[in-house]
This record gives sequence, structure tokens and C-alpha cells, in this order.
Amino acid sequence: MVQSKTEKPTKHLHFPKSQWILLAGILFIAATLRSPLTSVGPIIGSIREQLHISNSLAGFLTTIPLLAFAIVSPFAPRLSKRYGLAPTLFYSMLILMAGILLRSEGSSSLLLIGTFLIGVGIAFANVLLPSLLKLSFPLHIGLMTGLYSVSMNLSATVASGIAVPIANETSYGWQGALGIWGIITFIAIIVWIPQIRVKREKEKEINKTIKIHAATPVWKSPVAWFVTFFMGLQSFLFYTTSSWMPVVLQDSGMSDEAAGWMLSLIQFSQLPMVFIIPVIADKVRNQRGLVLTVFACYVIGYGGVLVGSESLNAVWMIFIGLAGGAAFGLSMMFFTLRSSTPEEAASLSGMAQSVGYLLAAIGPVLFGYLHDWTGTWTLPLYVFLFIAFLLLISGLGAGKNRHLFSDGKV
Repeated sequence: MVQSKTEKPTKHLHFPKSQWILLAGILFIAATLRSPLTSVGPIIGSIREQLHISNSLAGFLTTIPLLAFAIVSPFAPRLSKRYGLAPTLFYSMLILMAGILLRSEGSSSLLLIGTFLIGVGIAFANVLLPSLLKLSFPLHIGLMTGLYSVSMNLSATVASGIAVPIANETSYGWQGALGIWGIITFIAIIVWIPQIRVKREKEKEINKTIKIHAATPVWKSPVAWFVTFFMGLQSFLFYTTSSWMPVVLQDSGMSDEAAGWMLSLIQFSQLPMVFIIPVIADKVRNQRGLVLTVFACYVIGYGGVLVGSESLNAVWMIFIGLAGGAAFGLSMMFFTLRSSTPEEAASLSGMAQSVGYLLAAIGPVLFGYLHDWTGTWTLPLYVFLFIAFLLLISGLGAGKNRHLFSDGKV
């Protein structure tokens, strides 16, 4: 629900009731953006055994959504401009709900179709939520980005934690472990309904002011490419680490259960950073100092796994989690900080997430290939450090205090 002309933005948190309802809707939508994905990994073995599918096909389940993100993300801003932010988000939740239900039906074909639909639904919300925050909470972008990032990551952590108990200890099996997130999606749909019944006065108002950039594709801005590569490289690190770090630790002698807890430690370590970093980023003149902090944490974490003491593995995981949470929070903030209008934010988000999730899809495959080629994890872990260095370079460019186009400098 966009503010009406009579609702002046204020730095105080004394919002009208309509804004609190909007915030609730955003937080519920955010809770659906990672949980349907992180619930798959812990029970992928059960899915493979019961459906009698190959390891390759089972592994493809984690790649399909990323490919859907890359394909769909560029179209989200155009559809939003045509139909409005709130209606487009509503339809994306319907697509997500359909995907969750189909994926949980118990057949291999519906599993694949449902997984793709889940990726499509999430892609729209991934792209459009930063634009919605810039439109509806222009003076509280950092705080609101932090809140929805926490909602997204907390639900993801819970999803990965409860998947195995639901699959193994209840009569619902793996279908229930995947289908339970349809409940949260249904709640998000219900809470979002008021947003599609109001006039989009402010959105129309802002659309009149952005015609100056309408003919300039966002990909022509060097700033957009810095933001895009920062988004892509942090996604590369997140998804590759989530896929392979437990295996790296297991091969070093850690038990399967302990390695699983190490991955959970990474996820929990992200939570404070995904809230704190957007708030800080919104208050400082540029974000280059935060980018340097992200790089330092990545170097300590991945460097520790590579050459440090195995007795300090928990410490290395915490540093990787802190860096990942901070990098994610920064990438979300760059969409709004480097754009002049909500439409620019949506276009930048669409571009960055399309390229970013292509990189994310390549990461786990490349990491595994390098291990097969060398027979050790040394070279793949050095790749983590190299990607962190590239993240530093792109982050220093994205963190400079400026907008996408020359006439939109801060």
C-alpha cells in the first residue's frame, strides 16, 4: 500500500495503519524467498531414493531456481511498470504457491515443474521488493531492508533445520517438509490482498518524474555493472559455500552431523549482519569501509579453512557467515542507494539478479569440477579467496557515493 499524497514521509516510525499492514506484507513475502529453496538440500537424499531419480537430476533441483532467477529477473521491472508493483507481487506469490503445491505432489515431473515455478515466483519478489521499499519507505530504507533481510534469512535457517525432522519423524515425509512452506506463502497472499485494492497514486506520481531515464538502459551505467558484479559474486560465494563447505569439512575428518552444524553456524552468523549492515549503509556517506570489512572477514574465514587450525573451524565458519550476511545486506542496499527512483531500483535489481544468479549457478559446478580435476580442495578454496578479491574490487566501485547516471549523482 503506497502512501497517499496526504501521507508525508517522516523519519519517525509513526506510520499510519496502512503502512504497518504494508510492512507486515513485505515481511511475510520475504519469509517465502529462501525457505522453499533451503528446505531441499537436507532431504535431497530422501527425495532421490523415493522418486528413484539420478544424482545428477537431484542436484539439478538446486540449480533450476537459480536459472529461473536469471531468466525471469530482467522482465520483472517491465511487468511491474505495466501492472503496478503490488499486483505483480501478488501474482508472483500465486505462482510461488502453485509451485510449492506441485513440487509436493510426489512425482518427479511435477517436482521439476514446481521447482521452476518456485524460481519464477521468487524471482519477481527478489527484484521488486527493493523498489517497493524505496517507494514506500524513502526515509527508512536501511531499517526496512534490514528487517526484510532478517525475515528472509531467518526463515531460510529454520527451513533447513526442520526439513529432516519433518521428513523422517512425521507421516508427511519429504512432501510435507517441502509443502509446509505453502502455509507461509498462503498467509503472505492473504496479508498482501489489501495492497492490490488501493489506487497507486504515488507510483503514478513517481513514474511521471522518471521519463528522463526511460530511454537509457540501465546496463549502460558503469555503476550498474559494479553493483551487478557485487551481487553476483556474493551469490557465487553463498551458494557454492552452502553446497560444498560441509563436504570440504567432512573430507578433513569431520563427521557428517558436525559438518551440518557448521553450515548452520554460517547461516546463524549471517542474521545479525543482514540487519545491522543495511542500517549502517543508509547512514554513512559511502559504503567502501563496509566493503573492506566484508573482504577482511571472507579472507579470515576462507583462509582459516585453507591453512588454519581445524580446531578453529567454528571460528572460520562464523567469519564466513558474518561476511556473507554483510555482503547480502550491502547488495540489497546498493539497489536503492545507487538509484534515483523506484523504477531505476527495479531495473538495477533485475539486471544485477539476472547476471548474479547465473554466476551463482556456475559456482557449485565449477567448485566440484576443480576438485575432480586436482583431487584436493586446495585450488577450489583459493578460488574462494580470488572471488572475494573480485568482490572487493566491484564493491569499492559500487560503494562510491553516486547514482546510476551522471545527472543523478548524490
